[in-house]
Amino acid sequence: MKWPESITIKEVGPRDGLQNEKAFISTEDKIAWINQLSESGLKHLEITSFVNPKWIPALSDAIAVAAGIKKVPGVTYTALVPNLQGLEQAFKTNIDEVAVFMSASETHNLKNINKTIGATFPVLKDLVRETISAGKVCRGYVSTVFGCPYEGDVDIDAVIRVSETLFDMGIAELSLGDTIGVANPKQVQEVLEVLLKRFPADRLAMHFHDTRGTALANILASLEMGITIFDSSLGGLGGCPYAPGASGNVATDDLLYMLHGMGIHTGADQQKLTSASQFIQEKLGRLLPSKSFQAASSLLGGKLGNTV
Repeated sequence: MKWPESITIKEVGPRDGLQNEKAFISTEDKIAWINQLSESGLKHLEITSFVNPKWIPALSDAIAVAAGIKKVPGVTYTALVPNLQGLEQAFKTNIDEVAVFMSASETHNLKNINKTIGATFPVLKDLVRETISAGKVCRGYVSTVFGCPYEGDVDIDAVIRVSETLFDMGIAELSLGDTIGVANPKQVQEVLEVLLKRFPADRLAMHFHDTRGTALANILASLEMGITIFDSSLGGLGGCPYAPGASGNVATDDLLYMLHGMGIHTGADQQKLTSASQFIQEKLGRLLPSKSFQAASSLLGGKLGNTV
């Protein structure tokens, strides 16, 4: 197997990682953490979500966070946006990229967005149009691609329908979500085999949760299919408030350890990210699930690995 020379990591820890945390991380600490991530070599950071604070209290300070960070040239700063009101707030903070989201399964879409899939399409169409008109890039998320906490298996035709509709709206990239961490490598390759006949590999990203410990295996399966864009969360933080049982995203720390060991370029400095993991672990007051971080945390200050 010939592995790619490089891959792109989309760090979602400040948004997807913190949205399900019971402990509220102060605005100042969020900004300090994102600033650390900005200096780590990562080029894509999803920093917050402009949703109603009533639904995601952990990110109720979205405007202050987005306006307060120190932007580093060459880094793309993304925010999740559910509607035009949220988009207006995002524009006020001069966010670089807007992410829109929906589910492939009807029940999860209702729980997560409070709309049917059919009723969600017009909302997202307006969002994408306004984002592009403002000269911004729009990214799309499809949740429950590999399984739904309410419906179980998700028909591939439902995934195709949602994906095609989002691309037709004008999104630049689509992230395929294993929201509850049920996928296995065989299933991942079967789904990608279908989707790659319709969409180019460089416009698809994979978003794996590690609920059952299969996220890294699923990333390897995706690499074999030609995918080179992956979402991950520092320390393995994450979880969906509307997906019972879902644990954190694949840990950026673990992903880097694997990829750097394989000689695959990421541009990220693992030592700086270990320090950032230590910072957010202290603020949360609990151990992060990342195995490689826990193995390396006692070596902070030592030579933990250079940029690959």
